Amino acid sequence: MEQKMFCFQCEQTAGCSGCTGNAGVCGKSANTAKLQDELTGALIGLAKSCGNNPKTENTDRIIIEGLFTTITNVNFNDETLKEMIAKVKAEKNKIVPDCSACQNPCGNTDDYDMNNLWNDNEDIRSLKSLILFGIRGMAAYAYHAMVLGYTSDEVNSFFYRALSVIGYDMDMDLLLPVVLEVGEKNLICMELLDKANTETFGTPTPTTVPLSVEKGPFIVITGHDLYDLKLLLEQTKDKGINIYTHGEMLPAHAYPELKKYPHLKGNFGTAWQNQQKEFDHLPAPILYTTNCLMPVKPSYADRVFTTEVVSYPEMVHIGEEKDFTPVIEKALELGGYEADREMTGINGGKTVMTGFGHGTVLGVADQVIDAVKSGAISHFFLVGGCDGARVGRNYYTEFVKQTPKDSVILTLACGKYRFNDLDLGTIGGLPRIMDMGQCNDAYSAIKVAIALAEAFDCNVNELPLSMVLSWYEQKAVCILLTLLHLGIKNIYLGPTLPAFLSPNILNYLVENYQISPISTPEEDLKKILG
Repeated sequence: MEQKMFCFQCEQTAGCSGCTGNAGVCGKSANTAKLQDELTGALIGLAKSCGNNPKTENTDRIIIEGLFTTITNVNFNDETLKEMIAKVKAEKNKIVPDCSACQNPCGNTDDYDMNNLWNDNEDIRSLKSLILFGIRGMAAYAYHAMVLGYTSDEVNSFFYRALSVIGYDMDMDLLLPVVLEVGEKNLICMELLDKANTETFGTPTPTTVPLSVEKGPFIVITGHDLYDLKLLLEQTKDKGINIYTHGEMLPAHAYPELKKYPHLKGNFGTAWQNQQKEFDHLPAPILYTTNCLMPVKPSYADRVFTTEVVSYPEMVHIGEEKDFTPVIEKALELGGYEADREMTGINGGKTVMTGFGHGTVLGVADQVIDAVKSGAISHFFLVGGCDGARVGRNYYTEFVKQTPKDSVILTLACGKYRFNDLDLGTIGGLPRIMDMGQCNDAYSAIKVAIALAEAFDCNVNELPLSMVLSWYEQKAVCILLTLLHLGIKNIYLGPTLPAFLSPNILNYLVENYQISPISTPEEDLKKILG
């Protein structure tokens, strides 16, 4: 008999309070949730064991991989979770091999029981949840950078400290600085990943991406891992197979070292939460490289492949050898569409643009600054974040449609699929909608905001810039904490506020950072523009 669960880490959590039944809204079972808690408790035990004992690069990798595994929509496979737990415990036994034989156990290296957290005082639980969910999101970014050979001792060391903090009794005054430190360290981590991506694949350039699919065999690749895409492009060269990105992989089209492959054709479908409909009976395989996996429907179960930390029961997993032969063979077997198929975004657009990272935008900074000074640009809106299935997310589409024609919309992550196929025209030769990239490319938005503030000799909060953010999972949490660390205020957040924020902690954020829940596009635009 499956045991009941408690999970409130994502935006879609049941009743805006927490999933407590036999399965979460995301689709994971109560047993899977229990194993993820057990894995988290083991990671806390490993982190505490390293307090007075030397860790290794392998320990770092295990900590990052374990945290990434527990993000929403990454791993639904109990067997691989058990393997990950065993790997964590084995690593701890290497670091403190004599603990189990100790005659006077101190308990300092014990695995942590997550029920202690879920049943704690609601304010303590809230602050520790912000720390835990924040470092889970940050671990995803650290993982992608690590795959490309880029690491940060400062970031890695913080994972250990943050995990240890969760396992100790601490009051609010001690926990709050750690919450903000998650944001500080995540900024370093996003900078690291930006460097890894641009030094490996080049600086993104503005690129128009078609949404239609050509006839013949093809593969859809989804997630965030650009290196997996690079390997897939290499292995499919000259095989008559086209490659289409999906979801957060869309910005890959802007990187010179990826766009040079002629068989990287376009983008398939829209945001992650539409996959069960869009992949239904798809005549092509889908390769999942990171999170954004939903429970797989029988109509396309035979064509789902996973890699890295993504795992789902009975799906073919591509291991560390990165041999995508099974995916390639499935693409040739299925054959793709018999004729070219025209597709559109949710607003009917046939193409989308991407590639407006900080390298591009700051490259025309003088042009942007002159446009602001002349009045050609009246306001900047950062409208981005995670998409999701909850009713009310059309708010972001309507908000963008109603923004003044002399304003610019910066966007990033998969929330942009609500409006990125709209044609809102240009200002001074620049498109009004600029896709800055994946969720981690919030770093680009921060770089641009800081540069504009310096140009106008003011702070970021004094700029004609408003942030209207959508959240879904834990990477959005660490990005929000980064914005708070930077002192950025007046953020509009939706479609709902996080269930793990207690009333007292929410009041603190409102009073100190003026975070506001979204209302209606009309009301919010009126407040923003006065």
